[in-house]
Amino acid sequence: MSQVLNTPPPTATPASPADDAAALAARYGLTVSGARPSLPAYVRELWARRHFITAFATAKLTSQYSQAKLGQVWQVMTPLLNAAVYYFIFGVLLGTKHGVPDYIPFLVTGVFIWTFTQSSIMAGTRAISGSLGLVRALHFPRAALPVSYAIQQLQQLLFSMAALVVILLCFGVPLSVSWLLAVPVLMLQFTFNAGVAMIMARMGAKTPDIAQLMPFILRTWMYVSGVMWSIDKVLSHSSLPRWAMVALESNPAAVYIDLMRFSLIDSFHAHQLPHHVWALAVGWALVVGVGGFIYFWKAEETYGRG
Repeated sequence: MSQVLNTPPPTATPASPADDAAALAARYGLTVSGARPSLPAYVRELWARRHFITAFATAKLTSQYSQAKLGQVWQVMTPLLNAAVYYFIFGVLLGTKHGVPDYIPFLVTGVFIWTFTQSSIMAGTRAISGSLGLVRALHFPRAALPVSYAIQQLQQLLFSMAALVVILLCFGVPLSVSWLLAVPVLMLQFTFNAGVAMIMARMGAKTPDIAQLMPFILRTWMYVSGVMWSIDKVLSHSSLPRWAMVALESNPAAVYIDLMRFSLIDSFHAHQLPHHVWALAVGWALVVGVGGFIYFWKAEETYGRG
């Protein structure tokens, strides 16, 4: 009994200043500055700023060639000049045009569609690291930046598509109702491009040097995507293992290029497309588009810090 009476009462552990601050913030509904919102809330914030995203993309597109004397003409001239170089090297010197009907429309379509993907990825890689002043000064969902860059490249592609239509008509490709298929193809490709742009934006924000490596990766990707040569023609006379043939046909860049050729060029037939091509196009768009968005959102609170 004496031991019980002499035992000092337990003392309460004093609350730390951090606990007091957290309790006070919770009491008045305060949250951490720049904290990552929930995914549904993040989507709503992004949608609420849709006008900013499109205006930012348009402003970037307008200013891109503001210092050049020919101005916006370069939006069309750049891919056309690339197509001319590829025609001389691959079509003439290497002979990839042999056995490919309407080779010039075939080539120009491939170059324009590939340029859309390439430019979206390159712009997305620098979306955060190249806009740190904007990221640190204003509060907005950071996904707006890579998405706006993808929209900018879509706008630029639409200028190029006007020139593509002229080229198709000049080389005897008739106007057809199948041209309407170009709309869903571009929508799926844009979703895929935006997803890759968001993945690369997160990676580029953490490691800016990756932007120096991307041109080499993209150039290799271009060479295996059938931009300058026919995948169907090469595979029909190839001894490649089955898995390599499936990988070439299922390559997302090649899928969107082939679908656009199928939509616009009447000599490009359905048997030249990989099996289940529309399922591949939709699958790539959903997996990469949604997956890239979630991957980018998970690091939302880290952008512009450090």
